[in-house]
Amino acid sequence: MPEARSTPRAGRRYVLVSPCRDEAEFIRRTLDSVAAQSVAPALWVVVDDGSRDATPAILAEYAARLPWLRVVRREDRGKRAVGPGVIEAFYAGLAEVDLDRFDYVCKLDMDLDLPPRYFEGLMERMEADPRLGTTSGKPWMVLPSGNQVPEMCGDEMSVGMTKFYRVACFREIGGFVREVMWDGIDCHRARMLGWRAESVNAEHLRFIHLRPQGASGKGVLYGRVRAGFGQWFMGGSPLYYLAVAVHRSLSYPPVLGSLALQYGYWKSAVVGAPRYQDAEFRRFVRRFQNLSLLLGKRRATLRVEAEQAAAWAAAHGAPAAAAGIPGGAGA
Repeated sequence: MPEARSTPRAGRRYVLVSPCRDEAEFIRRTLDSVAAQSVAPALWVVVDDGSRDATPAILAEYAARLPWLRVVRREDRGKRAVGPGVIEAFYAGLAEVDLDRFDYVCKLDMDLDLPPRYFEGLMERMEADPRLGTTSGKPWMVLPSGNQVPEMCGDEMSVGMTKFYRVACFREIGGFVREVMWDGIDCHRARMLGWRAESVNAEHLRFIHLRPQGASGKGVLYGRVRAGFGQWFMGGSPLYYLAVAVHRSLSYPPVLGSLALQYGYWKSAVVGAPRYQDAEFRRFVRRFQNLSLLLGKRRATLRVEAEQAAAWAAAHGAPAAAAGIPGGAGA
């Protein structure tokens, strides 16, 4: 098992919090890839959420060798619980952490194979952009044929399986909502407060997602239905989500995956499923999504980031140039 090659210097102290359950099939690859990072985590809290397989034994083996790895054991609830269940487990781990001691916090899944400069590369991006509140690389998956293909994810979102945050931004958005679409609400709320959010397809930040996105629990199609409910809960625009489904129609699983997205959204609408209670936030999301339809996602993101720059500068006592406000001193 490779050991981490360096310890984090001042300003680069990051903590990983990893909920997991029954991950014996993949967990060694995640553990090994974190152990091989060019900059080691200052602390890694892995929450074993009631595993019934060999996960606890594997974690004990690695905890004996990695001084910054701490394992928290939760009682078995009897089943895997994605969405809110994952976030409950995340917060059980975060309760063991004094965030004042860290510069960055990351929610990290245990079915990933990360490149060796992954976390160093994310911190370099943060250091170059003071408004960058959350970032990630891009997930790729290996098809049964052996070919590697990228998973679909927007450039304006950090991905849910590896949410890397400035502690300041994480606190300002109020952390993660304990519901499906927590990993979309967080980025939109960050942008609403003037932070930037992103995922980056640079080669040194690409990672392998060992389980297809949305496949945990009851399978990929169920995961797509769940995502449709999540978009409804968040307050997403129906026209925008139809465009998303069409755009993803050839992604795995082709056609059926897109139909499942729409089914999840409209079923939630028909039965009157609950929605995120912040009406101002829901309006913000719909405006962003509708702008994306009119201008394209990239231009819409740039426009909203420019609009929110003054709010970020005021909240952080930063000069206009640092916030990227046109005409600011030194711009």
